Formats: sequence, structure tokens, C-alpha cells
Amino acid sequence: MSVSVLSPTRLLGSAAGLLQVASLLALVLLLLKAAQLYLRRQWLLKAVQEFPSPPSHWLFGHIQEFQKDQEIQQFQKWVEKFPCACPRWMWGSKVIVNIYDPDYMKVVLGRSDPKNPVLSRLLAPWIGYGLLLLNGQTWLQHRRMLTPAFHYDILKPYVGHMADSVRVMLDKWEELISQDSHLEILEHISLMTLDTIMKCAFSQQSSIQLDRKYQSKSYIKAIEVMKNLFYSRVRNFFYQNDIIYSLTPDGLRNKWACQLAHRHTDQVVKLRKAYLQDEEDLERVRRKKKLDFLDILLFARMKNGSSLSDKDLRAEVDTFMFGGHDTTASGISWILYALASHPEHQQRCRQEIQSLLGDGASITWDHLDQMPYTTMCIKESLRLYPPAPIVGRELSKPITFPDGRSLPKGIHVSLNIYALHHNPKVWPDPEVFDPSRFAPGSDSHSHAFLPFSGGSRNCIGKHFAMNELKVAVALTLLRFELATDPLQVPIPLQKLILDSKNGIHLLLKKLV
Repeated sequence: MSVSVLSPTRLLGSAAGLLQVASLLALVLLLLKAAQLYLRRQWLLKAVQEFPSPPSHWLFGHIQEFQKDQEIQQFQKWVEKFPCACPRWMWGSKVIVNIYDPDYMKVVLGRSDPKNPVLSRLLAPWIGYGLLLLNGQTWLQHRRMLTPAFHYDILKPYVGHMADSVRVMLDKWEELISQDSHLEILEHISLMTLDTIMKCAFSQQSSIQLDRKYQSKSYIKAIEVMKNLFYSRVRNFFYQNDIIYSLTPDGLRNKWACQLAHRHTDQVVKLRKAYLQDEEDLERVRRKKKLDFLDILLFARMKNGSSLSDKDLRAEVDTFMFGGHDTTASGISWILYALASHPEHQQRCRQEIQSLLGDGASITWDHLDQMPYTTMCIKESLRLYPPAPIVGRELSKPITFPDGRSLPKGIHVSLNIYALHHNPKVWPDPEVFDPSRFAPGSDSHSHAFLPFSGGSRNCIGKHFAMNELKVAVALTLLRFELATDPLQVPIPLQKLILDSKNGIHLLLKKLV
């Protein structure tokens, strides 16, 4: 009697054979991947050979050079040794060339290289492909579409909204310091700047700072979670894979935070669309000479006559909701800390503002250009503590720098604005707070000071941001005397936005 072709023996033999074939195939694929990574590393070594850096491990890169939360301090040592640019190996097959020289910056920012695609991919689930992450003609089209939202005729009335939001925050501070003069200011300022951007760009009528039921605090918390997770993901080799990351606790937290942020922005769009359903309100908005940011998006027509898709609309709203409040909150917080650290400059600013505004009951657009010393102090604070410390690019073609060194197409470069602003070759005694660096007539390189980046892709809202910084600083100094808390000195962290490891704590004293 013959043995059945489906006998257990035959099945086991076939399974073993398949297992051997699969194992061999996996080994071949592994060897091919190893060869690919080896060749990639050799190419990178050759590509950056003109740019020295401290020794790195062939697999772990410079990870041992950078202790957690000490990246800024460690990198400053590199800046002193390598004053123009320096490669940083993230791991064996990934290197980023950090540049922090004005001439180098000018060359890169004068080109149209795309944003770093790896960083863009990691950010996209959060803010989508809006103006921050777009490239090429699509970016140019969106930039041209949105530029009218920042025309000075639009920005003028915003000063009143900014002042209202700041006063609400300062009133809350008065209540809080009646019990204790110690205050962590960053969270309060984040809520205030979110309040401001909601009023100015998204037509919000009431103050979210006064609405206890409003979910803005949850939104701010979600933003903080996503910033921290992005910071850790960029530095983790295994987290680069989307599938692996989505299965980790960090990946699940990131998904939750993204959903929370998207619900917030979706609600903003939904409310504005509902408002515009009324024909009278719609016609009233259309008659405006200049449209607000959100109205421009809702009324936009692309070259083919179609309106923005819901996906593109939300991407721009997410981008500006984040960029319009978080970077500004960072800037204001660090400026107030810098002034608290230097009482002589704080007092001189206060005297200037008092002579201009009196008790500050009214602050207008025209006042903003009449506080030169305060503006100098704001700029010096932005030099020391730039809100956006790093900008990434991928070279779309070879580049040659003024000193003759070059990099090939495909290399990732980091425009390290924090390192530029603290480069002793560019700024003598860079850690010293010296507002005279920005005195009228002072001579400095056009690309030595880049708090809002530079070139064609500079921050579209830079004038809006500077106005808000001036309003916040002026009204705060009229109300409070600021001092540092010696027990809680902030530790700068170079994340997506310049953060502090332990918050920004000040001692506030109400002025009579």
C-alpha cells in the first residue's frame, strides 16, 4: 500500500525544507542590508571628510558624547573647536552636518533645498504637510496665498487683541502672587499666546483664558507631549520605522496626542464654517479688504479652480496653531527670564515704556516702533534663546561654501541657529547679555542673527511675533518687577522649540 502524499512524514519534510529556504532567504536579505549600510557609511565618510569632528563609534555615532538633556552644553564645546561646521553622527549610517557660520548660513538659505525629509515624515502625523513641511511649487503656492494674512493692515488691529490677552494673564498673575511671589511662567504664557492666535488668526471672539471649560489646556498638554516624543524619536534608531514605533508605548502616546490636537483644530474650522453659513456673515467677511488667516484658507482657490482639500486645510491650521503660539510663548518666556537676570536692563526698559505708555492703559501699533532700547533687549534675548533653535535641509544639489569646502547632493544639513548665536567667532563673549549689539548703526553680518530663520523660507509670521513680544514685554514690565529664582535656574533644551528642562521660574513683585 503506497504512502499518501499528505502523510505526516512528507508534511514535516516539506515544512523543514521551506524553513531552510526561508532561513537562507532571510540570511541573504540580512547580508544585502548589511552591505547596503556599509556602502552607505563609506559614502557618507567620504562626503563629510573635509569637515572634522570628534571621533565617533562606527555603530552608535556620537551618542556617548551627548548625555541626556546636555546636548546644548556639549555642542557648544564643538563650536569652539570647529567654528564653521561639524558633522554629528546619529548612528552608523546617518550623519547630519551642523552649520553655524553666517557665510555658510547665507549660502544654504539662498538656495531652495527641501526640508529634511526624515524630520518632515516624523512631524507630518502631527501638523501635516502645510507651509512648514511643504516643498517646491506647492509650498510657493501656499506661501503666496497666505502672505496677505500678514499684511500690516491686518496686523495693526491685532495689537489690541494681543494687549487684551496679555492683560488677562497679568490679572491672573496678580491673584496668584498674592499668596506666593514664585511663579512658573511658561504654561501661563503658552495659554496667553494660544488665546492671542485664536483671536487674531482664527476669529475667536472670547478669551479662552477665562473659559474654565475650554479644552485649550489639554491642547497645550498634547503639544508638549508631542514635542517631547519627537525629540526622543529622532534620536532612537528603532523608532525610525513607523510600524515599530506605532506598537511602542511612545508611539501610542503620540497617536493619542495627535488625535487630541486634531480635534482642537477641527473644532476651530467647524465653528468658523458654521459662522459663514449665514449669508449676511459670509457677505460681511467677503467685503473685508483684508481677510484673516483662516478666512483666506476657507476662501482659497487653487490654480485649477478647486478649493483647498480638508486635509490641506487642517495641515495649515495645525501648522499655524502650533507655530503661532508655541514659538512665541518660548520667546516671551525666555525674554522675561533674561530681563529678570539683568535688573539694570529691565529697569531701563521699564523707564522707556513708562515714558511712552504711562500706565499702559492703551498700547497701539504706533507705539511699537517707539521703544528702541526695549527692542534691543528683546533681540539680544532672542540671540541668547532663539525659539526655533534648528532648521533642517536636504541638499538637492552639491554645495560649495566660501572657504572652498563642499558637500554632495543628498547630505542632510542642520542650520544650527542656537550654535550660530553662541558662536564666539561671530559674537564676542556670546554668553554675555549685551543689548548694545543691536544698537542703531551696529555692524553685523546679515546672517549672524536668525531668530526667524532667513531666505525665502523665513518665518511668515515674524512681524506678528515681534509685535506680540513687544506688547507682552511692555505690559508685563509696567505691572511687575521680575527677579530670577536662584533655586530653579532654567536649563535650556534644544528640542523642536527651545524649551527648559525644569520650566522657567520667576519671582514677581507687583509695582505700586
